[in-house]
Amino acid sequence: MTTSSPRPRLFISLASVVLLCLASTGCGPEPAESSETEEVAFSHLVGPSAIEAGRYLAIIGGCNDCHTDGYLQTEGDVPEELWLTGSPVGWRGPWGTTYPSNLRLTVSEVSEDDWVRTLQARKALPPMPWMNVNKISEPDARALYRYIQSLGLAGERMPVALPPDQEPTTPYLSLFPIEPSK
Repeated sequence: MTTSSPRPRLFISLASVVLLCLASTGCGPEPAESSETEEVAFSHLVGPSAIEAGRYLAIIGGCNDCHTDGYLQTEGDVPEELWLTGSPVGWRGPWGTTYPSNLRLTVSEVSEDDWVRTLQARKALPPMPWMNVNKISEPDARALYRYIQSLGLAGERMPVALPPDQEPTTPYLSLFPIEPSK
C-alpha cells in the first residue's frame, strides 16, 4: 500500500489561497502610478491626542536640536517651557549663516493650513533638512502645529540669515568642509 504525500494537497491548497488572494482587491500588486506628480501617501502618527502626537514628533524629529537653545549641549535637559523658541547660535557654511527660528512665534503668525503647506513644500537654506520635512503627512504636520501652539508664545525673534560674504556678530557653528592635508 502506498501512502500519498501531503505535499501535493498542501501545494494545491496554497495555490488556491494565492489565486483567491490575487483575485481579491487587497492582495494583488499595487497599481502603477498614473503620473509622476501623484502624491505619495505616508503613514502618520496616532497618539492619545494631536498635541501628544505633535510633542512626540518634535522630539523624535529632532526639532529641539536646533530650535531650542542649548538642547544638544545639555543632552535635552532644557525645560519644556523653553522648547522651540529658536537659537541665536548660527549655522555658517558656503550658503551664508542661518539661524533656527522661534517656531512658537511662527505658529502664532500663520494658520494651520499655511503651516502644513510650508512643511510640505518649502525649500530653504541649510542645515534645515527640508527634503525630509517635505515628506511629512498632513495629519502629522497638523499635530506638530497644535503641539507648538499649545506651548504658547515665548522668546524673541532670531537673527535673519546672512549672505556668505557677511560675517556674523553672533556665535555660530562652522559647517565648511575641510579637506585633510595629504
